[in-house]
Amino acid sequence: MRVKLKFPNEKPCIIYPLFVRITDLNYGKHVGNDTILRYAHEARMHFLATHGMSELAAGGTSLIMADAQIAFKNEAFYCDALQIHVFIDELSERSFSLLYRIIKQDQETAIDIAHVKTGMVCFDYTARKTVTMGADLKNLLLSFKN
Repeated sequence: MRVKLKFPNEKPCIIYPLFVRITDLNYGKHVGNDTILRYAHEARMHFLATHGMSELAAGGTSLIMADAQIAFKNEAFYCDALQIHVFIDELSERSFSLLYRIIKQDQETAIDIAHVKTGMVCFDYTARKTVTMGADLKNLLLSFKN
């Protein structure tokens, strides 16, 4: 069964633009799954950075990616201008998910390239265990859920 992700109705917490580079292509001359996951990572890091955070300093905790899903919709090629729309989902005491809708704007039509989901867990790298989400991170994520 194929992966199907449903995006929330609210507006994305960030729209991250990028261009497909020649080094992003695989032997099929299109963007592959490893690159799509790197695109998600780049958008996630940018989102955190715009709010004064990083994955190692995320509002009183650190983050670790627990899982990822990628659903390809269309191919992306060298020089394509992409946008990554990032949404907050499945917020809990110790974790949250991010959904990424990667699109290519083709004249007046948005073409879905891939849908991605990453499960992010609050993590203490010194103790090597999951921890409760800090208030600053929780408040940031909740601010995009309305």
